[in-house]
Amino acid sequence: MEVNLTDWNQFLESHPETHLLQLGEWGELKKNFGWKPVRIIQNEIGVQILFRRLPLGLTIGYMPKPAMSNELQETRNEFWREVNAVCESNKAIFLKIEPDLWSEDFILHNSSFILSRHNIQPPRTIVIPIDGSEEQILSRMKPKCRYNIRLAEKKGVTVRTWDDLSAFHEMMTVTGGRDNFGVHSKEYYQRAHELFHPNGTCELLVAKYEGKPLASLMVFANGKRAWYVYGASNDHERNRMPTYLLQWEAIRWAKSRGCEEYDLWGVPDENEETLEAEFESRHDGLWGVYRFKRGFGGQLKRAAQALDRVYNPLLYWFYTKYITRNA
Repeated sequence: MEVNLTDWNQFLESHPETHLLQLGEWGELKKNFGWKPVRIIQNEIGVQILFRRLPLGLTIGYMPKPAMSNELQETRNEFWREVNAVCESNKAIFLKIEPDLWSEDFILHNSSFILSRHNIQPPRTIVIPIDGSEEQILSRMKPKCRYNIRLAEKKGVTVRTWDDLSAFHEMMTVTGGRDNFGVHSKEYYQRAHELFHPNGTCELLVAKYEGKPLASLMVFANGKRAWYVYGASNDHERNRMPTYLLQWEAIRWAKSRGCEEYDLWGVPDENEETLEAEFESRHDGLWGVYRFKRGFGGQLKRAAQALDRVYNPLLYWFYTKYITRNA
């Protein structure tokens, strides 16, 4: 049964460990930027699907990190009939699903899916356990990382909450240009903050020196998990290591909310041996941030591969050719 936002949020109250990308606020955020959120509940199973508009009234369906991933692998005819009906009514070429599972925990049971060649979210990440004491968390970090956190404190860097989204966007633009990654519009970050911050699931933090912003990040949390999703720094006072203290304070914020894991959200999709062998020589793509993120002592993890459920085989074939050519 398709439900409204209020009913969806009520459903999530009984699923407190739902992934960030399945929260109602995430659907509302994407709604302002080219996506249409649709929420479906069938008994104990619920999913939020995002539809991306294409020419000629067509769409692509996207189910990011569904709350009931294990159940979704089994054949549940009533549920999937509802999903299919919603996808077909939205003229979806296919539905992409990124399960909220790690690759080692995932076995494909449902033959109506095919393994996708393309993930939307970065599949590989580093997850930091933060359920112990602060001393235990610090002890698992690389010595240089701990040193840089303390150095930033000694050199007068301070971290505070922030609400200057225009300045945050300017800093994101600087970082994107320096590290060669895409940046959302100022309105996107503003809307994310407006949706998530009032209910305590998001905080914008800034590292400053003598009142001047040096680095900032937007951290999200739900249940026992937190995610470092957006982060930026300018080119001033980098010798004071503001990003290290900033990240540490974000971890402390997540811990204060009862989180037990802190997801650093994206590193190159390579095994640990390759990452460790090449991180000092490569700086393209996510390689530029791996050197920084590895210092915080987390575990390298890979998400389960995305799955596609195809509704229009011909157009899906063109899509896979396009993705392959532009990869």
